[in-house]
Amino acid sequence: MKVILLSTYELGRQPFGLASPAAWLRSRGGEVTCADLSREGLPRDAVRAADLIACYVPMHTATRLAVALLPAIRDVNPHAHICFYGLYAPVNEAYLRGLGVRTILGGEFEAGLASLAERLASGKNGGQSEPVISLERLEFQVPDRSNLAPLEKYAHLTLPGGDRRVVGYTEASRGCKHRCRHCPIVPVYNGAFRIVSREVVLEDVRQQVAAGAQHITFGDPDFFNGTGHALPLVEELHREFPDISYDVTIKVEHLLKHREYLSKLRDTGCLFVTSAVESADDAVLEKLDKNHTRADFLDAVRMLRDVHLAFQPTFVPFTPWTTLESYCELLELLREHRLIENVAPIQLAIRLLIPAGSRLLELPEMKSIIGAFDEAALVYPWKHADSRVEVLSAQLREIVHTCEKMNLSRNRTFERIEEAAYSARGVASPRSPQKDAFPILAAPTTIPYLDEPWYCCAEPTTDQLAEVGQPPKDLGQADTFV
Repeated sequence: MKVILLSTYELGRQPFGLASPAAWLRSRGGEVTCADLSREGLPRDAVRAADLIACYVPMHTATRLAVALLPAIRDVNPHAHICFYGLYAPVNEAYLRGLGVRTILGGEFEAGLASLAERLASGKNGGQSEPVISLERLEFQVPDRSNLAPLEKYAHLTLPGGDRRVVGYTEASRGCKHRCRHCPIVPVYNGAFRIVSREVVLEDVRQQVAAGAQHITFGDPDFFNGTGHALPLVEELHREFPDISYDVTIKVEHLLKHREYLSKLRDTGCLFVTSAVESADDAVLEKLDKNHTRADFLDAVRMLRDVHLAFQPTFVPFTPWTTLESYCELLELLREHRLIENVAPIQLAIRLLIPAGSRLLELPEMKSIIGAFDEAALVYPWKHADSRVEVLSAQLREIVHTCEKMNLSRNRTFERIEEAAYSARGVASPRSPQKDAFPILAAPTTIPYLDEPWYCCAEPTTDQLAEVGQPPKDLGQADTFV
């Protein structure tokens, strides 16, 4: 059985979503090719030879790009069985099946992929027998990264002073205990989470360190979903690799609840914590069911500073409830609390996506806000009641994109965002731009960060959709998508 696993986008990481199922399939005798199309062109010979073509779709951008790839796949191999797997596969099942996708797998997909390959190898190419969503407790295998692009081709860690480190990526758990209304994990896992055994995680780290990794990103939706699993893991990681640093993602709620563990993170090599803050407006946070407040966010900022851990908050600043005033208040908050360098500029331009199955649809007011589901866009479209907010949202995406191409510093980009936001309100910015206030070109920052910003609530660009499957222009640079 010849299988090709395709990834179109995984946030600048070497795709765990290819490496993990590759191990399962190869251990069962499958001949597996993995291709990350964010780093290489479509391997047409492997596609032509494949019996099974499986596209990994963990987020909106990846799914749009994979759908755009289907005509090229069919042109090369019209007879292969096509599977989509990952978070965005089951919630878009009807649409994907209408495009000719034969098998849809979500949740814990490795066993389903292995079952599918065995079924096809035995000549059973009928209807899907594997569960569309599986929350089975799997005995995970060590991911097989043997034919993925080298780690040097992916996002790097930039340290204060400008030094850069090669970054590996692994997952110690999947799913999430929480049910934030806007989160794409919820329609699939619905409050469940699954642990990857400590030895499997450590062995995955070992092979990435051997391949040159100097820093590890833990991609768990919330690293503190299971502190009894997470903390012994990083303690053992630090004992074995005292010079390897790492970063994690933790909810504000859990940062407050488990504040006594923050110093342990620092002492075992954690450099920064990412947290999906989403908004500084308590009314919006309540609608998103984030279970934290603006005050909690600021408390987390203080706690992490006290233990010398960098904080990297992420935001979805443009929602149906955003006002020009509340947007400017967010900018003021970031400036007042010295968080400008902590926030990737794209985070200040992201617009809320409402995918199929979103818990946002539970809100009574959504009926008057959203339009009919747009299958091709994979979202319920919405327009803000205040056209000025819509215009500002589009303007800021362009500003961020332009500043990135010009290699401007985060501070100078923030200044331009600030100017645009106050101008949209028709008022003067409280701070007139100072010619030499911030360095124009990107300069060494005071915090560590990955050079491909973390976010998933963004639509793919026209260029991405047009170029999917084509060889990237520069494999040495990680693309940033707006």
